[in-house]
Order: sequence, then structure tokens, then C-alpha cells
Amino acid sequence: MIRNIVFDMGNVLIRFDPDVFMDQANVADPDDRELIRRELFLSLEWAQMDLGVLSEESAEPLVLARIPTRLHDAVRQLLYRWWEHRDMIPGMEMLVHRLKDAGYRLFLLSNASTSQCRYWPSFPVSRLMEGTLISCDYHIVKPSAEIYRLFTEKFSLNPQECLFVDDLPANVAGAVSCGWHGIVFHGSARELEMKLNQAGIRLQA
Repeated sequence: MIRNIVFDMGNVLIRFDPDVFMDQANVADPDDRELIRRELFLSLEWAQMDLGVLSEESAEPLVLARIPTRLHDAVRQLLYRWWEHRDMIPGMEMLVHRLKDAGYRLFLLSNASTSQCRYWPSFPVSRLMEGTLISCDYHIVKPSAEIYRLFTEKFSLNPQECLFVDDLPANVAGAVSCGWHGIVFHGSARELEMKLNQAGIRLQA
């Protein structure tokens, strides 16, 4: 029986959209946007920040070395302040509340950098989570099997009673390989509710 619902954060609970961040940084040229997407958001340094081996300060000179000087201010803004204006995925806050009201234990498991602790508490849904595990704090990232095992050990959970919701199939597959249940999230709270029902989870009306 599923008793614990474990959520990813970016693009499951909170929107993560580099295009929106670049709009806010006034980066308009398509070529500039593609360069920044590739050399910042899809960079080795970004992955290393999630792994907790680089900070924003240590990543900055490495990223800027690949970026034209005229874009340095925009890249610094994105590196240090991309998280300031973020929205919930529509319908997810209500769905999380209904799961809580139905008696399920709720948790967060996310690949994220140290900046996560600055923006996550500003979302009311954060207070519905019984526990969180963030990759940078343990130097392990999804979909490594080690992070799912660490998670269940940390919170004394039975893997067979856990269901993981993530937007990346590889991350869900990693959880399933460790004995969890899993659902790939495709951006729709309504679709997720349907799949939760199919998994035997009953929600309050």
C-alpha cells in the first residue's frame, strides 16, 4: 500500500523555465538565448552545483569564460537570481493539499543547488512536506540508486510504500528500480490525479 508521496520540485511543483528567466534578464536575441541555455542551464557547472561540488561563486568564472563580455551582466543575474520569480505549476498546490488531507505523508526529493533553501520556503506548499532531501547537501543526484536508498533510510520509509513523481522518466525509473512506485509528470495536475487514482490513491473531494 502506498503511504508516502515523494515529489520532485522543478517542473512538478514549481515551474523551471529558462526562457522565462531570460525574458526577465532582458536577453532577447535568439542566438544569445541559445548560448546561455547551453553554457549555463545545460552546463557541467550547473550539474556540479546540483551535486554540491560547486557554488554559484565558484561556477561564475568558469561559465563566463565561455560567454561574450557583453552578456556577462545578464549571465550573472541568471546565475545568482534566476530563482526570484517562480510560479507553482497550475493545480499542484491544491492537489498536494488534497493528498495531505487524505492522510498521505508528503516529501520532497530534488536535484538542486544551495540556492534552493532561499526560494523553497517562500512557497506555502513547502510547509506541507514532512521532509526534504536536496541533492547538493549529500553530493548525490537522481537518478543514482544511492539517493533513493538514502532517502528511505533518512526518513525510515519502506520503499514499497513510496510513490515518486518526477518530470524526467530516468528519475522515475531510478526510483522504481529501488522498489518504489513511480509516475512521470507531464505538466498536468489533472492527469497526475488520474494516475494517482489508478495507483490506488484516493483523494478528498
